[in-house]
Amino acid sequence: MDFGIFFMLFILFGLALFIFNVVTSVWAYRDSKRKGNSQTFTLVVLIGTLFFPVAGLIVYLIIRND
Repeated sequence: MDFGIFFMLFILFGLALFIFNVVTSVWAYRDSKRKGNSQTFTLVVLIGTLFFPVAGLIVYLIIRND
């Protein structure tokens, strides 16, 4: 069995997750900034969603003011 194909799929999957993480973090940052939150809060949102992708995004979606 050729493990090169599985390794390539693993790398592509990891790259897709990384890109998805960056896109959602940038979206949360811009959304927070657009809603008029302070610069400190927007940086906390960006750092939180970058380092804790799923939990950070869920927390941001809960605490953001609509």
